[in-house]
Amino acid sequence: MAEPIMLEVTEIEALALRALLRAGASPLQAGSLSRAIATAEAEGLASHGLGYLATYCEHLRCGKVIGTAVPKVAQPAPGVVVVDAGNGFAHAAIDAGFERLLPVVRVQGIAQLAIRNSYNCGVLGYHTERLATNGLVVLGFTNAPASIAPTGAMKPVLGTNPWSLAVPDGNGGVAFAIDQSASVIAKSEVIKRSRTGESIPLGWAFDSEGKPTTDAAAALAGSMAPAAGHKGSALALLVDIMSGGVAASNFSHEAGSFGGTADGPPDVGQVVLAIDPTSTSGDGYLDRLEAEFVALAAEPGVRLPGDRRIDERSRAQLAGVDVPDDLMATLTAYAE
Repeated sequence: MAEPIMLEVTEIEALALRALLRAGASPLQAGSLSRAIATAEAEGLASHGLGYLATYCEHLRCGKVIGTAVPKVAQPAPGVVVVDAGNGFAHAAIDAGFERLLPVVRVQGIAQLAIRNSYNCGVLGYHTERLATNGLVVLGFTNAPASIAPTGAMKPVLGTNPWSLAVPDGNGGVAFAIDQSASVIAKSEVIKRSRTGESIPLGWAFDSEGKPTTDAAAALAGSMAPAAGHKGSALALLVDIMSGGVAASNFSHEAGSFGGTADGPPDVGQVVLAIDPTSTSGDGYLDRLEAEFVALAAEPGVRLPGDRRIDERSRAQLAGVDVPDDLMATLTAYAE
């Protein structure tokens, strides 16, 4: 078996940028996405990093993503920013929205960003964390194509529909970040195991007859298991209302697939709520936050959400990231 290839994080970003540009993305679209891909790899989230790059390139070529789209930013109300992604990558639209959102939340104390006509935004926590470094408490929602059958049903109607909460530390960083889907596990993990022929743990998914399965391919033909049963279904519905409804995009059951080339743009949505905690808590916010951390740390073995990703990111900056040689060969072909 060939040894993996070690790349620095900056090299990963450069490789992703070249491949996306070759596939038809504009520098605006490719730049935003390649930075996110590099961060995902650094944080050990390979399924949202280079592992997804070939799919991004294929979707540019088949028209699922409009590589030349220019996000259109509007402010229909004092505390509301809306961005039409134009069926380009979500990342460029979110970047454009953040630029307008930050001054709004400084004045209003709270503001909403809605992204419509959008695409898979990758790791949702990547976006909420970036906004939290500006001292804001950030809550994010993004829906996905249907892959969860509501409790009691067999047909997927809801997406894995992630949500994220990022909390600032008061020093230009992030105290912690929650990023989780409404399913037991992210669908990308099942897709990854299906490609390699690996089995999945029992409880992750159901086959097309609604029976628990360890076969990743059967799971993809069936449905993902909602986290905590009916509670996960309710959470997926909440995110679908926020993303498909509030952002005026497709609901999960209407969205085109994030995989394959069979249908058109997914046209999903993202919604971000940004809160300036000092507008309600004043300077006492950080003291209250510290009290919460002290209470949590009193229990042995407690780790805050996002700690592992932060550790991985620090390690990758020093040691680089191992990339499987077969994946490297595929992506080099896309880039060259």
